[in-house]
Amino acid sequence: MSANKLRGVNLGGWLVLEKWMTPSLFAGLNAKDETSWCVELGRKAETRLQQHWQTFITRADFAWLAQVGINAIRIPVGYWLFAADYPYHHSFGAVRFPFVGGGMEVLDRAFDWAEEFGLKVVVDLHAAPGCQNGFDNGGIQDVCEWHTQNSYIDYSLETLERLAQRYGKRAALHGIEILNEPRWDVDTELLKRYTEAAYWRIRRHCPAEQVAVIFHDGFRSFREYAGFLQPPNYGNVIFGIHRYQCFVQDDIDRDIYRHLQKVVCDWKTEADEIIGGLSLPTYVGEWSLGLDAKLAALWAEGLFDHVHTEMDDMQFDIACRGYAAAQLAVFEKYLGWFFWSYKTENMPQWNFRECVERGWLPGKYA
Repeated sequence: MSANKLRGVNLGGWLVLEKWMTPSLFAGLNAKDETSWCVELGRKAETRLQQHWQTFITRADFAWLAQVGINAIRIPVGYWLFAADYPYHHSFGAVRFPFVGGGMEVLDRAFDWAEEFGLKVVVDLHAAPGCQNGFDNGGIQDVCEWHTQNSYIDYSLETLERLAQRYGKRAALHGIEILNEPRWDVDTELLKRYTEAAYWRIRRHCPAEQVAVIFHDGFRSFREYAGFLQPPNYGNVIFGIHRYQCFVQDDIDRDIYRHLQKVVCDWKTEADEIIGGLSLPTYVGEWSLGLDAKLAALWAEGLFDHVHTEMDDMQFDIACRGYAAAQLAVFEKYLGWFFWSYKTENMPQWNFRECVERGWLPGKYA
């Protein structure tokens, strides 16, 4: 394996809550994202979240990842990580600073464990003020206002600089991702201006020889970024894409053969075009074995998110292994990949460790 090839997992649902990943935390509540969770629980939020932080991911998980040969982790964080000085949003209600403090110490400990076990870390600004995509993973579901206020954008840049300042000298730091999944209708030119500003904020503390600056495609063609942030004026910039087949109707309607076809034909062609046409190294920052949008909803029945009433268990295992192998064969063409996610409470096709233990994913990565 190339020394630079990243084979990683996301530590989703840890420092940014997602209801579908940890439904037990949301049981009995109306909350559907971390913002409403903190607002609804009020003073009770801290005890419950501290307990989650201490138990959901532990040192033993880092040890297991290193043992199977995973060499990188991507850690999603929220803009509230550092201090209660973030901009107010109307979803907070009467509470000026609703989020629980202390996540920074959890991230510090994750760096300690990563360095102990030789894992590289990508820290990813997953949730930005005002929410950049309207998804629960952006902190506020059904709200997308990040791009509408300078105070939200400015605070995002401030958070990135704080990350660079605090972790820039850590041996494990591979890169900082400036914004997770900004929505497709956010203006590309605004995203480019933000990305360039973020690059220079991070470079104040992290030289290009040591730390990558990573930006997501924003659900648009890589061609919109042709010629963007190129050397020699910019160095160690990485383009990130996320690839799923479970969120749009055309994908949901596919049978397993058409899922495989999309990977080995469409995604392979896309990989060749990106590698040949963008002049920036690229990785797949998120992918999974999920094959049905119902997987991310609490009304999903049973453990499986793909309806397989016409498959027996052996056939279903073959489908999962085939879908996994096809994706890995394509994604290995890139700089690397990060499976979403390491752990979920009840969605096996999104749980890396369970996928390995069931034999759907390989057991060794080095």
